[in-house]
Parts: sequence; C-alpha cells; structure tokens
Amino acid sequence: MIKEIFEGIAHAITRRPKLVACLLVAVFCIGLYGMTLLSMQTGWETYVDKDTPQGALQAKYNQEYKSASIILIIEAGDPLSPDVLAYIDDLEKNIKQQQNIESVGSITDYLKAYNGGSLPSSKDETLVLVNALPEDLRSTLYPSNVLTLVQIKLTPSLSEDVQKSVLNNIESVIDSSPIPPGVTVEMSGSPAFAQQMGAGLTSNMGILIGGAMILMVITMGILFAYVRHRFMPVLLVGLGLITSLGLMGLAGISLNMAVIGAFPVLIGLGIDYAIQFHARFDEEARKGSLDDAVFMTVTRTGPAVLYAMLATSMGFVAMFISTVPMIRSFGLVAIIGINTCYWFSCIGMPTLGLLLNYKPKPQTGQCYAVGTDACDTVIGKEQNKKKSGFSYADFLTSTSVKIAKNPVPVLLLAGLIALIGFQIDPTIPVSSDENAFVPSDMPAKINIDKVTRIIGATSTADLMVQGSRVTDLDTVKWIKEFQDYELAHHKELTGATSIVTYILQYNGGAMPKTQAELDTVIAKIPQSTKEAYLSSPMNGIVRFSTTDMEMTQMNDLKEQMEKEIKFLEPPVGITVEPAGSFELYTSLLGSMSESKDQMTLLGFIFVFAFLILVYRHLHAVSPIIPIIFVVGWNAVMMYLIGLTYTPLTATLGSMTIGVAAEYTILVMERYAEEEERLHNPIAAIQESVQKIGSAITVSGLATFFGFSALCLATFPIISNFGISTLIAVGFSLTGAIFIMPAVLSLMGQLSEWLDSRKKGHTVPPTAASETPAAPAE
Repeated sequence: MIKEIFEGIAHAITRRPKLVACLLVAVFCIGLYGMTLLSMQTGWETYVDKDTPQGALQAKYNQEYKSASIILIIEAGDPLSPDVLAYIDDLEKNIKQQQNIESVGSITDYLKAYNGGSLPSSKDETLVLVNALPEDLRSTLYPSNVLTLVQIKLTPSLSEDVQKSVLNNIESVIDSSPIPPGVTVEMSGSPAFAQQMGAGLTSNMGILIGGAMILMVITMGILFAYVRHRFMPVLLVGLGLITSLGLMGLAGISLNMAVIGAFPVLIGLGIDYAIQFHARFDEEARKGSLDDAVFMTVTRTGPAVLYAMLATSMGFVAMFISTVPMIRSFGLVAIIGINTCYWFSCIGMPTLGLLLNYKPKPQTGQCYAVGTDACDTVIGKEQNKKKSGFSYADFLTSTSVKIAKNPVPVLLLAGLIALIGFQIDPTIPVSSDENAFVPSDMPAKINIDKVTRIIGATSTADLMVQGSRVTDLDTVKWIKEFQDYELAHHKELTGATSIVTYILQYNGGAMPKTQAELDTVIAKIPQSTKEAYLSSPMNGIVRFSTTDMEMTQMNDLKEQMEKEIKFLEPPVGITVEPAGSFELYTSLLGSMSESKDQMTLLGFIFVFAFLILVYRHLHAVSPIIPIIFVVGWNAVMMYLIGLTYTPLTATLGSMTIGVAAEYTILVMERYAEEEERLHNPIAAIQESVQKIGSAITVSGLATFFGFSALCLATFPIISNFGISTLIAVGFSLTGAIFIMPAVLSLMGQLSEWLDSRKKGHTVPPTAASETPAAPAE
C-alpha cells in the first residue's frame, strides 16, 4: 500500500511536473487566505477547557463577578497641587463619559465630598482634608508624595475585544487632555496587561519565524554547500510553514503562547525533512537521469522519512491527554506543521528538481541522504581513497564499532544517568504564574508591580457559593462562620468581603435573627453593591484579600481551604468552590504536574505501538531504549541549569520522544538494511553509522539551529522552552549516534541466539560481538 502510494506520486511528478507544481501553489494560496483568519488568544480559555465543569465555573465567575479594573498611575512633583488635582478631576469626568465604564474613583472624589462638592482652592486646605482621611484609604489614594492613583472599574462580563476598545478610548482621553508640566500618566491593570501581552506575542511570532528562517539560511550555506540550490530546503519549509498557518486559520485554531513557541519547532523539523529529500535527490541525480532520481528519492527516502515523521507525531499526539488547552493546541499545531512540511518536501523537492533541470555539483565525497541504499556510491568511492587528517565520518564509524563491541558498560552508564534524571524530575519546580511568563520590562507588568509595591497585593482568593438558596439565614450564618474561621487560621488572608459584610453593615453590625429580618436587610442594600457579591439568590461569592504569595503557596492555601470547607460542612444543597484566578492558576499548576508525566508515558506507548505495528520485528523496540535515556538526561540538565516546568516545557518529555524517535528510527532502518545484506550485527552497525551518521548529524544540526530561534523570544516562557528543546535535540542526536549502536549490538546478539535456538543448537549471545566486521561491498 505505502509502496504503491509513493510510486504513484513519483510517476505523477515525472509525467506532469508543472501540474504538480501548480497544485502545490494552489495549496499555498489557500494557506495565504487562511492566515487572514488567524486570531490571538490570551484569556483564561488557554489554561482551562471551557467545556469542563471547571471551565463552566470559570465562565460563570467571569460573567457574574469578574470586573476588570484599570489603574492610572499619576506621578508628579506635587500630586496635591491645585493644578494637578484639577487635571485629575477633568480626566475623571471625561473617562466617566466613555462606554462600559462602571465607576471611576480618585482622591478628588473624597476631597470634593469633604469640601462641599468642590476641590480645595489651596494646598494647605487640601492637606487638612487628606490628613482627615482614614489611614488605609489615604495610603491607597495618595500612597506617596509624588504619586496618586485613579481606579477605573469596567462593566462586568466584557469580552477581551471590548476591553481593548475601552482601553483605547481611555488612552485617547488621556492623550487629548491638557497635562500639567511634570505630570506623567501610566496605565496598569489586567486589561492593559492582556493587551500588551497579545501585542508582544504577535511581535515575538515575527521575531521567532524570521530568526529561525535566517538561521536556516546560514545553516544551509555552511552545512549544505556540496549540493546545488542549497537554499531550496529553506524555501520548501517556508511554503510548508505558511500553509500550516493557513490550515490553522481555516480550522479556527487561535494563536497563543504555546502555538507561537511551536513555529521554530516546525521549522527545525521541517528543514530536517527537506534536507533529507534534497540530499537523496542530489545523490540519485549523480547516478542517472532526473526521472530516475525522482523515482528513487520519492520511493526510497519517502517511506523512511514518513515513518520517522509519523513516530514524531506520536509524541505530539500524546499531548492530547493534557487537560490544558494550550498544551493540546501545541500538539495539534505541531502535527499539522510537520505533516505539511513533510509533504511539501517529499513532493516539492523532486518537482522543483525536474523543473529546474537540476545538475549536481562536481563530486565532493559528501552525502547526507537517508533511506534504502542511500550514499552507497559515494561511500564506496571514498573507501578506495586514502584519507588524511580528521574525518568526522571515520570518527563516528570507529566509535560506533567500539561501542557495539562493548555495549553493556555504555548502556549501564547511560541508564544510570537517566535513572538519576527520573528521580530528580519531581523536584524540578513547576510555574503557572502568568506574570512570570511575560518580559520583565513589559510596561504593564512594571506598572502592576509598582502598584503592588505601593498598595500591597491586589490578588484575591475568591470562592463561589451556590445552591438552592444562598440567602437563607442558615447559609448566611455559615458564610459568616466560614469567613471568621479562615481569617483566624490563615495569616495569608488579610480580609473577607461577601454579602454578609453588607448585611452586617446595614443591620447595625448584628446578624439578623429571622429569615424575614434578613430579607428586609438584603432589600436595603443598593443593587450595584449587592450584585457584586450576590448575583442571584442561588449564587454568591466570598472574596478574601491576600498577601503576595508564590503560586505554590497559593495552591497549598487553596487545598487547605477546600479541606476546611468540608470540615465546616456547608448547609445541605450548598456548594463552595474556589473560582477566578485563585482557582485558575493553582489548577494549572496541578494539571501541568500531572499531565507532563502522563504525556511522557503515553508518548512511549504510542511510539512503541507504532514501531511494532510498522516493522513487526525484534529490532523495532530498539529505538525506545535511547529515547528513555534521553528523557532522563533532559531532567538532569534542567535541574543543573535551573529550568522550571511551564505550560511549554511541560511538553518536553513527549516532544523529545517524537524528535528522538526520528533519528533512532533512521539508524535502525539503515541497520536493518545492512544486517540483511551482511548478516553480521557489528559489520551492519559499522556500515549503517558510516552511511547515515553524517546525514542525521547535519539534519540534527539544522533542527538544532531552527529550535535555537526560540531563545530570541522576549517572553521567558518561550525562551526557556527554547533552551530545553536545544538540550533535547542534542541528547537525541547523542542517543541515536552513540547509544543505538550498543542497543542494536545487543539486539543482534539476541536475534542470533534466538535463531540458533530455533535451529536446535545454542550459540552464546556474546559470540556475535567477536565476529570480525565484514568489509563493505
């Protein structure tokens, strides 16, 4: 079946190359259109699936209780001067007139309230009024003698697009208002943070893709100089990447931090495929006609690279088990991308070769092709020449033979390091704080940190109270008891606000004694105040203010509070659950910790099943062993250099399985081909490494440089992922070139022993390792 498909592709290219090229151009044009449909996503839906109970709770919380706020930080030499106060008052009036503004508050409101409705006329009058304000209020409105704050509360339940529009309107108001000399106005708050984060991600996408393509041009110029049209792989990858983006747009897949981080990965893997097809086409073009080169390239290298690409896809498929949508989107985009780049290379390279009437450069003795019978001609000629100086191919060959003859010590050492890695992996920190994912110099982050330093932590621990009747007297009493208990037992909680707070306020500080009395008090509370904490008689919220905490501390607090909710036993029919960012980011922490191990295990299972299904031979399990080692080595290196797990690096295990599978499968395939020809494991290892070692090294280096573009990102979450992927690629090459010979040696010995058992006599398994290497044919 596979053979017939690739033969059909080869015949189509040789008979109708222009038609095939037109079809590729048509697919590319569809991709260009699809790119116009792409959108950026930075909201909570990138962290939790909206179709799950947790997602439904988060959506309900956002709709009914989350009210985004914008904080204007106004700095001046004297914020209390009459000119500055008049400016703030005018600014506040203009902002109130904008749509979707619920309220605007600043120090001027209190000054006018205490001064008969007008601002004080002198600095001395202003100081008297300010000093009369309660200390906690004064520290919020006028935290220093060079700074004051204006707090703008937006209408609840606004979409990200509407919030962005409101933010732009406020910026326009600020720009159009005459500002006194020496006064600066900066914006802070979650809408400004989200807007700048989206703009920064869009900018980083251009940096990453552009950087990766430039690195690919440099890499091809240096490593691929022996072929004609050396930059053709870059062109093919560019076409494949744009088509992938278009397919994402047509499928409605939004861009997010993980998806943007996937692009250099796609370029790195895509250039690998393009190099292998180009190298094979160049080799075959030296032997005969271009039609024969097309046929051999497509039918021999096509299936080999296809199997490697599908094995890589298995690692990405494992990401679908994650409960984090961002991680699943990374896996989906990676699968789409590598498949698109593969087919553009498999079909596009031979087609362009025919249309350009490809003529190989004079023979150099180099060959980076893979697949059945690849590099046989070049290697055969080189063996007849006397070489001088260092040869990388000779180094690989001699080293692989030494390893193959002494496999056990090599595997024991490699396995020991991997075992250490698996032991220390659980100790590597997991980070789910969005504030740590963005650049430290992003203005919105700087301003949020500034506000936090001035007025303390703005984070809250919110809990949704739901049930048949939240306004029952028993429920209200329980909420009061719960608030008091939590404040008494957790120093991290600095205050609590709920409908109970206003019931006490409007009832003289006492709890109503009857349901009728309670209903009367609730009716007195202003509707706007009531809706902030009681959206309906069946839904309310308890909001605890907190100190500034690390995400792990917040997660510990949430878990303890959940236990205490069960201990205090809410009334029958009432549920109390964490919500908002208190639930979102702490759940993300647990989801990453749990899913990263599950993804890695599932990746191993998928690749193992794929190898058994495709090859149906004992050798099929050999790539799994180096891959296991590589995953363990990754953990050791992450621990040594201090990397943490994030929604991106959490994919490292399953992604490494996919990347390492490609290189190890290519070595295994070549070994199987040589072993069938030579019937000697050691000789087969020597020949396979000699013919394919340089090829996968070049492919690996191209992939390495493609991945290295991730390090150019200004977002720490992406740049740290880049570092971890470089480690993974380096170790994957090491596993394929230096560990696979040891594994294949043992597998060869085991196969010979099993064969001898079937024939009725036993040959010690070690005998094979003593057999001298057969000369290459």
